Amino acid sequence: MQTRAKIAILATGGTIAGLAPSAVATTGYEAGRLGVEALMEAAVGIERLADIQGRQIANIDSANMRDAIWLRLAAEIPKLFAEGVDGIVITHGTDTMEETAYFLHLTLKSDKPVVLTGAMRPSTAMGADGPKNLYNAVALAAHKDARGVMIAMNDRILSARGATKVHSLNVDAFSSCENLGYIVDGRVHFGEKCAKIPPFDVSALRTLPQVDIIYTYSNDGSGVAARAFFENGTRGIVVAGSGAGSIHEDSKSVLKTLMREGLRVVVSSRVADARVVLSEEDVRLGFVGAGDLNPQKARILLMLALTKTKDVEKIREYFLKC
Repeated sequence: MQTRAKIAILATGGTIAGLAPSAVATTGYEAGRLGVEALMEAAVGIERLADIQGRQIANIDSANMRDAIWLRLAAEIPKLFAEGVDGIVITHGTDTMEETAYFLHLTLKSDKPVVLTGAMRPSTAMGADGPKNLYNAVALAAHKDARGVMIAMNDRILSARGATKVHSLNVDAFSSCENLGYIVDGRVHFGEKCAKIPPFDVSALRTLPQVDIIYTYSNDGSGVAARAFFENGTRGIVVAGSGAGSIHEDSKSVLKTLMREGLRVVVSSRVADARVVLSEEDVRLGFVGAGDLNPQKARILLMLALTKTKDVEKIREYFLKC
């Protein structure tokens, strides 16, 4: 007889736990109102998929996600695996789900499955998508071939590195350059698998280095913000560049000065589907290209890289490998 998988659901809030004043309302709701037990009860039939336990880690709108919650998840998940849990499901708001997923992808040492899921409609809405997404996430976490950190939304399995939110209202809100498979009626179908990379160790950390994002644009004045960030303790900045990573000359001049004072700068792109290409001059000056990482994920990787080193070449290596 096959042993049932042991799955832990860690709830952090979000739309999936949200309440609205009417069944037709899908906006104007209050996120993070329901607890993990209510979420489990709404996902009818999940008890047939695995032996499940639930824990409330936070109950917030994910727009307010903080490093402290990330570090708590990074500490809690290994403990659960050591206790014999086979897989983890994290219920999460969709606004910053991709960031939490990528952080965990870079920091968890185990390749046991960790699946993030959420909802685009609050629990009170007609056609609420949260219960089905949670059901699918449990099915995925319990699957014998599931590995590493993934996102399960709208019947699709997305990689932590590749997934990004592309629509603010539709239930099909996430896209990925690395689609790992799909889930139909609780049955998991894998396509390609995402390689696990060497993780960063955050087990001894109580805080993370401050890294911020600035956005380049016509007549760009964000150099003022960059200097203010730096003077208030920011150790790294990610630029959401135009095109393949261009930065307005006014802002770039400020950044070059700050880099000589110790700031580390990674260049991403504000374009939805882009790969940054830096000139030889920019590389020589110390700018680091984010490759195909969007600004919010480039920020996470730079933040973690800065826990290891300030050396530009070593930081550049992380961006080539991760």
